Amino acid sequence: MSTQQPGTAALAARRILIGKPGLDGHDIGAKIIALTLRNAGAEVIYTGLRRSPLQIAQVAVDEGVDAVGLSILSGSHKELVSEVIAQLRELKAYDVKVFVGGTIPAEDHAHLRALGVSAVFTADMPLEQVVASLAECLA
Repeated sequence: MSTQQPGTAALAARRILIGKPGLDGHDIGAKIIALTLRNAGAEVIYTGLRRSPLQIAQVAVDEGVDAVGLSILSGSHKELVSEVIAQLRELKAYDVKVFVGGTIPAEDHAHLRALGVSAVFTADMPLEQVVASLAECLA
């Protein structure tokens, strides 16, 4: 009987960056997601608080990540996500998936997906669902 989490095999060879863009100083959710993804087998890089979109994109490229997860609680998710994606494109990181978590109103999910976001996670989502969804996105 296996004790691995769902998605563990799919995330085992993946590198995922977790970033906190902007001035938002709350990072407990980002750290929980980073730990959850690490426990699911991913190699996780956490950039820390208050990083610019360019800093996040540059670390993503330098580290050769498969995905960038942005944790945003400040309400500026539309602008910050747009800028991170623009910086990734500027750096020619077209294959890096972007996912977003935090305080993201349901009415903004379609806008973020139109920008190129692969998945949007909210605080009420079970961690197993986050892992499974990311495993599917990165498969």
